Amino acid sequence: MTQLLALVMALLLPLWTLIAAPAAAQAAEHYLCGGEALIAELHQGAVDAGGIPNSNGGTVPGAFLVLQWRGVSLQLPRTNNAGTPSYSDGRWWWQALDPDHPEFAQRRGEWESYSCERTP
Repeated sequence: MTQLLALVMALLLPLWTLIAAPAAAQAAEHYLCGGEALIAELHQGAVDAGGIPNSNGGTVPGAFLVLQWRGVSLQLPRTNNAGTPSYSDGRWWWQALDPDHPEFAQRRGEWESYSCERTP
């Protein structure tokens, strides 16, 4: 019985790590935005709409960006806008046309933009 249980566990453990593992993230990028530290982490999410043609920048539908800034963590889904990948939840916006100076903004009635630059 113990051997059977060990065999079942050995077979299920690799499957569990696949199910429980979060979406793969690229290395975190560090910026200074609006005078404060910001960490940006791109995740290649599950592809659920392969027919959508915009895969610029190596991202695909389902990808998302996690930003940590001013004590909050923002998860922004990839938009389907053409061109350089952008990420937005309707309130927050991120796009890195220039990876050293990405666009970062928040809608508060009007758009409020934050100046960003990559840090070492």
